[in-house]
Amino acid sequence: MRVFPSLFLHFLNSRASRRNLKTLRQLIYALTGMVAAYSIAFHFLMAWEGRTFSWITGVYWTLTVMSTLGFGDITFHSDIGRLFSIVVLLSGTVFMLILLPFTLVQFFYAPWMEAQAAARAPRRVPKEVTGHVVLTRYGPVDAALVRKLTQYHYPYVVLAPDVAEALRLHDQDLQVMVGEVDDPDTYRKVGVERAALVVTTHSDTVNTNVAFTVREIAETPVVATALEAPSVDILELAGCNRVLQLAEMLGHSLAWRIIGRDAKTHVIGQFDDLLIAEASAANTPLVGRTLQEIRLPDHVKVNVVGIWERGRFETARASTCISQHDVLVLAGTRTQLDEYDALFCIYHASDDPVVILGGGRVGRACARALKEQNIAYRIVEKHPDRVHDDGHYIRGDAADLEILKQAGIDKAPAVAITTHDDDMNVYLTLYCRRLRPDVQIISRATLERNINTLHRAGADFVMSYASMGANAIFNLLQRGDVLLLAEGVDVFQVDVPPALAGKTLASSAIRQETGCSVIAIDHGDGMQVNPDPTAVLPAQAELLLIGDAEAESRFHQRYARR
Repeated sequence: MRVFPSLFLHFLNSRASRRNLKTLRQLIYALTGMVAAYSIAFHFLMAWEGRTFSWITGVYWTLTVMSTLGFGDITFHSDIGRLFSIVVLLSGTVFMLILLPFTLVQFFYAPWMEAQAAARAPRRVPKEVTGHVVLTRYGPVDAALVRKLTQYHYPYVVLAPDVAEALRLHDQDLQVMVGEVDDPDTYRKVGVERAALVVTTHSDTVNTNVAFTVREIAETPVVATALEAPSVDILELAGCNRVLQLAEMLGHSLAWRIIGRDAKTHVIGQFDDLLIAEASAANTPLVGRTLQEIRLPDHVKVNVVGIWERGRFETARASTCISQHDVLVLAGTRTQLDEYDALFCIYHASDDPVVILGGGRVGRACARALKEQNIAYRIVEKHPDRVHDDGHYIRGDAADLEILKQAGIDKAPAVAITTHDDDMNVYLTLYCRRLRPDVQIISRATLERNINTLHRAGADFVMSYASMGANAIFNLLQRGDVLLLAEGVDVFQVDVPPALAGKTLASSAIRQETGCSVIAIDHGDGMQVNPDPTAVLPAQAELLLIGDAEAESRFHQRYARR
């Protein structure tokens, strides 16, 4: 019985239903006119045959013939009368084929289907849901964040402006709620006062409106993205707790990955006193030897926790042999990394400028980061209005060989590809790899689905807006216990699982069972970096591990996180 009120309310609130009602009214007027005309004609033709019937009988005959019932109790005897009967029969059949399906579909079946669909797109979050993350849209950053939230079992809700969008997202197995992002009532219904975080990744102006609207209702933390630097202050004034400039972050991250100038360590992340760094193995005595043969911890106490080989991350093992194109992922304190640099700083030095392809926001941010490190660079850009530093700017098409040679592609230690067009990035990556098989290529990806394609094209590292933004937001939610090293590879911090408490690192077999490597043990009062295999895992301690996405997932499945 509850279906009928729902259908009625949906009918009253739908513009399409009101338009259909107007059409139905016109069809009924036409039917009434046809019945009246045919009834009058029936009387004249019956009188011409010498018979008399009442007006009710005329209407009765017309309806039985038009509806094809044809009882046969009243018939014409003349050919003209029978011809008239054929006209009434055919016109009635055609009209009924229009009227009846239209009425059934538009006023019964379609509203019922729409009401059923609307039930899949809720307009309120249950009161028992708390600690959830509210996302005001579902873009690339939000999609990556949802995957992270799902992996760590955090509840979330994606706001959709209409039922059609909500159903599209619902069919992707997403938790959605229908509501406009600038409506205070939307945030009351989503339970924003009970939420752990509000994430908005619209334009700067829409994000400002969202933050201001949320602040009218609750003090829930709000994280927003910003395209323009002046928008940061405005968004913070509107009530944002954190504003992320993803282009700036991505540009700096790309610059940090440029390590082809020398064999020294380059820090890419930090957990308290523990530093995560990368160092190129090219042209060093490490090439051609296994980690067991090198015995690096015996010399500088730094630990090799992983190796990058042309975009593919592998957990370091004693039998791993280092090749010319490998990049070592190192874990250690500042002192330990300095000791490593003292040994390898004389190898693979290069003062040639880094080539940056693309002078947009990301390319300019990458250039600023390189300038801070006193690293020479050249930017290749077709549009002169994007880059104002003439001393480091080459105007032209990056696909033009002469332009690339003018930028120094023949001797450049690295190439950073920063355009916003993934197709162009794949093209330039493949082109540069063919020109310089030995050069380090770092590329930006706008869409996550193109990351593997860029790796296959020859990129050594690929970083995207989506992963950068999702990890930055998730780190705020997690109080910073996940560090993105590159696409799909994280350093993450977890409590020692009960199943491992009291075991030694060697007997725990974490690496063998999950693929993750323990790089430090945090005892609370101090961090044990690069722990010995005989180290015991205390029950109240925390582990720092490194691994790719699959290894991290296996760890959480093997040692239930919650």
